[in-house]
Amino acid sequence: MKKVSLLIAAVMMLVAFAGCGQAVSSASPSAQSSAPTEAPTQAPTEAPTQAPTEAQPVLIKAAGSTSVGPVLEALAEEYTKQNPNWTINVEQIDSGAGVTACGDGTADIGMASRNLKDEEKQKYPDMQTTLLCTDGVAVVVHADNKVKELTAEQVKKIFTGEITDWSQVGGDKGKITLYSREATSGTREAFQNLFLGKDDKGEKIEIDDKMCVIQESNGAMGTAIEGDKTGIGYMSLGIAPSYKVTALTIDGVEATVEKLVAGEYKYSRPFNLLTMGAPAGDVKTFIDWCTTSADAKKYMEEKGYVMP
Repeated sequence: MKKVSLLIAAVMMLVAFAGCGQAVSSASPSAQSSAPTEAPTQAPTEAPTQAPTEAQPVLIKAAGSTSVGPVLEALAEEYTKQNPNWTINVEQIDSGAGVTACGDGTADIGMASRNLKDEEKQKYPDMQTTLLCTDGVAVVVHADNKVKELTAEQVKKIFTGEITDWSQVGGDKGKITLYSREATSGTREAFQNLFLGKDDKGEKIEIDDKMCVIQESNGAMGTAIEGDKTGIGYMSLGIAPSYKVTALTIDGVEATVEKLVAGEYKYSRPFNLLTMGAPAGDVKTFIDWCTTSADAKKYMEEKGYVMP
């Protein structure tokens, strides 16, 4: 009887333990679900901030013609405004020096207000020209000079010493003072080719420096003629309006931008940019902008130059 009682007690204890275990097990999910669910506290991953790449500096040097110089300088100023990492230095000397600077590598771009001479082509066979624009050559006198028009033949006779007094061409009596550019000037070369031509033997007629007051730039020429009522000289048609001078009508055709553009004023010459070989790299980028961009075209047309 005692053994039966002990067996019953043991069974009852097992049932009790099973019930407790079930109660704990069933309570656990409820307890877990009642606890608030929180997002992990790990900080979000961000892509690393990359510093902007700074444009590399670019330096270009141009040297040469004092006719081409002001044009390229103005274009360079506009280009560097748009591209602040660029520096473009323009040195105004003369066309001959521009050819040499390009040829010996002291300039990236040479400037010449004329075509290359045969001897220059032989010395620098790889040198190439890019036409920037076309400019007229104006024969200029003091603003108060009575003479406003000459024939091309009269201009030739004045600069070769056959005509020496203003009264011989319809002006007031007085000796004519000749002003010319230095021998290496592209403007001088163009003037001699356009107005003086060749003699009966087929030789090119050269200006005699002993007869002239020599000026080293278009600006110096304009200033000199402004201050001399007896003077006559020649300069870039595009620059002439910047000075108080008269650009003479030649053979009945006014020396104006409109006449130049229309092809009626025929005394013109090229503004060339020179490079050793075809333009490449940064030099090509700048030259292409100068010859094709709307900004460059607008500037040159406003100043009276004709783009190709």
